[in-house]
Amino acid sequence: MPPVELREPEAEAVEQRTPPVLYGVLAQFDSVTDLLAAAREVRQAGYKRWESYTPFPVHGLDRAMGMPATRLPWIVLAAGLTGLLGGLGLVWWTNAVNYPWVISGKPIFSLPANIPIIFETTVLFSAFGAVFGMLILNVLPRLHHPLFASVRFRRSTNDRFFIAIEADDPCFDTVETVELLHRVGATAVEEVAD
Repeated sequence: MPPVELREPEAEAVEQRTPPVLYGVLAQFDSVTDLLAAAREVRQAGYKRWESYTPFPVHGLDRAMGMPATRLPWIVLAAGLTGLLGGLGLVWWTNAVNYPWVISGKPIFSLPANIPIIFETTVLFSAFGAVFGMLILNVLPRLHHPLFASVRFRRSTNDRFFIAIEADDPCFDTVETVELLHRVGATAVEEVAD
């Protein structure tokens, strides 16, 4: 049996890595008041694709960021109305069309007798709308985010506050954005690669 020849991979055949793409700029703040003031300044500077990260809910941060109201209640309402109409159609079709059974002169379809079923389908569809609407609006599940590579960002769940401005924002310029974040009180600013 002839010997098997093993060859070393050549330098050209080694996996070539593409240079990292800039995700954005991450700024660290030490207090809630600094974060709120910075959020107002970033919004006034015209940035649209940016986010704040805090270890606990901060009252007034949504207003400082200029965030619109969530669409989730409308999704829940639409899902609940779908469940209501679907439940109503289900009990009507089963009682009046598919299996009409007249007993003691009672009507073929009676709404009061079927309210519990209609209520349950409304609640069920509303719950599905809330869960799946929240997942879709929050772009979840997302197993990786570029900010997870930042060692500094690990403190976002402990005691630090952050603002991340994405590089695909129309107003984004690396130098100007970093200068703005330093000017509004950031204690540290770093570029984050994707």
